Parts: sequence; C-alpha cells; structure tokens
Amino acid sequence: MSDMSEAPRPDAGVTPEPGLERNMRLLSDIPVRMSVEVGSTQLRLADIMALGEGSVVQLDRQADELLDIMVNGTLVARGEVVTINGRYGIRVTEVAATDARLPGIERRV
Repeated sequence: MSDMSEAPRPDAGVTPEPGLERNMRLLSDIPVRMSVEVGSTQLRLADIMALGEGSVVQLDRQADELLDIMVNGTLVARGEVVTINGRYGIRVTEVAATDARLPGIERRV
C-alpha cells in the first residue's frame, strides 16, 4: 500500500449534491502544497550556525501529540505518523472544522 492506491477513498458511498460534482472536478486538478508540521522552535542565528552533525534541536511539541497537516499553510487536519513498507505516511485522526480551515474566504450561496 506504499503508493496509497489501495487506500479507501474518503468519498466512497457519498452521493454529492447536484452540480457539486462538476464544481469539484474543476478544482480537483489544482495543485496544492501539503506539509506536516512535527513541531517548531525559535533559535538565534548563532545557535543555528553552531549546529552540527549529531546536534539535537528540541521542539515545542510532546512526542505523543498529533501532527498538524497543512495545505498551502492552512491547518486542515491532525494525524499521526505511520510507516508503510518502509515509507512514512500520516494517518488522519482529526479534520479541522470548516470555519478554522477557511478563514477569510467569502462564501456565496
């Protein structure tokens, strides 16, 4: 399952609203950048320049906390690291609420 071709589709068994499927097809080819944030820290430039092989940088997150899954810099979900055939993956465990994912986007009805 390393290429995720066998992964279940999130929309399986869901009947979309009329017109929604066509609109989703328009958006489906737009490339976006997905990233996973393990944690962060703030360092002085001198501290960064002093880093070397074997250096350890402590992050602001506990080892058992969920990771932030970001799309184009916006939090969309949280999850945990998994390994599949020697590759890293992320299992989504929480999806961010729509109002948290789409701040500042005007919705037209």
